[in-house]
Amino acid sequence: MSADFSKHPCFSPEAHHRYARVHLPVAPDCNIGCNFCNRKNDCLNESRPGVTSTLLSPHQSIAYLEHITDVLDAPVTVVGIAGPGDPFATPDSTMETLRLVRDRYPDMLLCLASNGLGITPYAKELADLKVGHVTITVNAVDPNVGARIYRFVRPDKQVLRGEEGAQLLLERQLGAIRALKANGVTVKINTIVIPTVNVGHVEEVARTVAGLDADVHNCIPLYPVKDTPFEHLPEPSIPAMEMLRARCVGYMPQMTHCSRCRADAAGILGQDNAELVQAALSQAASLPLRPTENRPYVAVASQEGVLVNQHLGETERIWIFERTTAGDFEHVDTRPAPQPGGGDERWTALADRLPDCRALLCAAAGQRPKVILAAKGIRLLVAEGLIEEAMEAVYAGHKPRMPARVLARGSGTDVDGVGCGSCAGPGTGCG
Repeated sequence: MSADFSKHPCFSPEAHHRYARVHLPVAPDCNIGCNFCNRKNDCLNESRPGVTSTLLSPHQSIAYLEHITDVLDAPVTVVGIAGPGDPFATPDSTMETLRLVRDRYPDMLLCLASNGLGITPYAKELADLKVGHVTITVNAVDPNVGARIYRFVRPDKQVLRGEEGAQLLLERQLGAIRALKANGVTVKINTIVIPTVNVGHVEEVARTVAGLDADVHNCIPLYPVKDTPFEHLPEPSIPAMEMLRARCVGYMPQMTHCSRCRADAAGILGQDNAELVQAALSQAASLPLRPTENRPYVAVASQEGVLVNQHLGETERIWIFERTTAGDFEHVDTRPAPQPGGGDERWTALADRLPDCRALLCAAAGQRPKVILAAKGIRLLVAEGLIEEAMEAVYAGHKPRMPARVLARGSGTDVDGVGCGSCAGPGTGCG
């Protein structure tokens, strides 16, 4: 391994008590459905992959990073992106974040973690940005085994299942390792060790990825998560993991100090996020998507200006609210919504009418307005109930309460019908 691990706490046992890392939660969606994963949990007290207390935009993440590097006790040497979804399910957000971090912190170590499905087209730019360390999670190198681990694999909008999905994922993962190594990037392989599923197959994973010159292998014991297909499987014991690593070390170096970090982890490895970290995350999430812009207002699709109760496509007017210095919310304007029809031009026109709004609340919306409004710096959030309660959440950096009909669908997609892999559903769409 030619890379310098001396200041990378995730790669070096000597560094993980001395240096801090910061994970930026800018990747909300996932493109595969793992039977051990449930990301519908933002508990502040639970430390495991896929969990975050909030989501940040690329520009919000830089504001957060600038603040958190000043307040953490240990020096921050590494900035990474590890979820809560997969960084390359939303590659534009991921790459923009990495560019912003590299511009602001030219000497910072950059890393990210991915399932490998969509990373290969970005391998060269990652190397150009000096992303020195990439983790690829490879849980099986046999599609028959992989089919037991993954509910679905979703390249673009196509949903593949069973061995077909597992085969495509494996091909993409092996291609990603080759591309990253060809561009000089250090590659760590994570493998979730799952009793009765792949525990007897992990050594073959180590042999296969070693043949592609991967640098280090991290065998991670299954963490049984409620409301997942694998919730009833036992967590492998420490002696069992030690024996497994002893077999795998013959193929490649083994990592032994992994802390199974949250997607918003910050500080010394193995320590829970401090209150000041959570406060900094909330403060950053309450900023406009582009914090340098002056966006004091929140827009709402509402019939009467009291409840969030209209589908964006059906609303005829947009209510504008402002948070006052006293902390309450005041209606300051009502603006007409563009007339139906016109495709993307309708949503561009809507964004142009809301240049001073950081977010738009509605009862339901499609994917295109979400994408177009985000490009204009406006978060489109689905919510229900009192406007005041929803706005409290927005300004606190949290997600507002979603409609029960959305939560009940449990399809592994977001409210726009685009798979996000956030629950135990099949990934085919909420609607």
